[in-house]
Amino acid sequence: MGLFARIKGWIDMHLRTRAKEVYGIRAATSVDMDKFVDRCAEVYRGNPYWLDSEHGIRTVNFAKSVCSETARLTMMGTKITIGGESQRAAWLQEQVDQMWPRLREWVEKGCALGTVILRPCGDGVECLEPDQFVVTDTSGEIITGVVFISREYEEPERYFTKLEYHHFLPDGAYAISNRCFLGHSERDDGKPVPIEATPWADLAEDVTVENLTGPLFGVLRMPGANNKSKSAVMGMPVFADALEELRDLDVAYSRMTTEIYDSRRLAMIDDRLLQQAGTKVGAAEKVELPDYVRKVSGVGPEEYYQEINPALNTSDRLVGLNAILNQIGFKCGFSNGAFVFNEKRGVATATQVESEDQRTIQLIKDVRDKLEAAMDALLYALNVFADLYDLAPAGVWEVNYDFGDITYNREEDRARWLSYVIQGVVPPWTLLAKFEGMSEEEARAMVDEAAGAAQTPPPGTGFGNDV
Repeated sequence: MGLFARIKGWIDMHLRTRAKEVYGIRAATSVDMDKFVDRCAEVYRGNPYWLDSEHGIRTVNFAKSVCSETARLTMMGTKITIGGESQRAAWLQEQVDQMWPRLREWVEKGCALGTVILRPCGDGVECLEPDQFVVTDTSGEIITGVVFISREYEEPERYFTKLEYHHFLPDGAYAISNRCFLGHSERDDGKPVPIEATPWADLAEDVTVENLTGPLFGVLRMPGANNKSKSAVMGMPVFADALEELRDLDVAYSRMTTEIYDSRRLAMIDDRLLQQAGTKVGAAEKVELPDYVRKVSGVGPEEYYQEINPALNTSDRLVGLNAILNQIGFKCGFSNGAFVFNEKRGVATATQVESEDQRTIQLIKDVRDKLEAAMDALLYALNVFADLYDLAPAGVWEVNYDFGDITYNREEDRARWLSYVIQGVVPPWTLLAKFEGMSEEEARAMVDEAAGAAQTPPPGTGFGNDV
């Protein structure tokens, strides 16, 4: 772990401790769990604990690839729409549309860290990682109390920290408390200051809200069981069970690439077989030896020449790499063969995919269920904020989730829609709009033009034109 990572880890741990002291609370998660999540975060960021420059052990950062693929499949074809003919529904749809470009990234962060929190902020929605909050209260496996940690820097050398505590009081009211501190270095969490003297001056130090049925944030937790802590509220990174295999993959890949790097051809030639350096040959002023030639001094009466051309074991090594990749995929919840090097796996039909990739499909379905629960909670929080700050008039709304099919086959879909057109179930222009990238207006105009041309007889035919 590099110096920057160690400093950041120290700051995060110190701020978590400070949050507990300020509010007199106990964290719902263990120190061991926090350290494990931090370790997984470093693996995801490309700084795994097994890096060893002395022995040439690098990383291909495959944990990032696993998380990215999980998020890609989760968001494939996904749509979230807010129904209801009201200004509140329209406002909530605006919030969804605003955060939509980053939602796949946030899902990937959830896959990498096990748990992230989505919550309303001043300019939309933000995603908070585990080092930015401390879980304090739970109801079963549901997080109901959190201290959020925020830091802001202002020149010269002013480091502000805000600890924002969300929790339910014994009487059922929802309380939000803000405590702020000012330090003068990155490692200084500072002394208490009034919130009016900080970048968060527009917030109140203490607020209570009545009649809430849930917290003002959504929790995206990965579906895997937590076997690192007695508390099950924090999710596990999707690659948590495959850390050893990820290490093995990096070691095996580093060995293979080192072998390739060291496999250059080498010719060792007795200096008696070579002309003196600088000797003219024909019109050439000087003859330089090729890069792969090494001049050696002969020790016997015979001239010496030996060529070294190492053989590569790439094919055998790829077999080993793919065995490790299969193990990683299985431990992460994917079907066998989901990850391979130097191979292509053809898919004939969606039915074949469904039969072969049941583990992958189930994994993505589970992650989508968690995403839906997080979005439900987030939309509830946004709706409450709209009431509290008069952001949009109250009105009826409902959320609709449309999760795309990860076994989607475009040609099969096109053939199915063509059959709908032939059967008269849908108009022909829908096929053009859905598969040819046309707008509805363009597609309708093309179909109308074709229909008009078919109804107009060519010149020289029809009544009144007989010869």
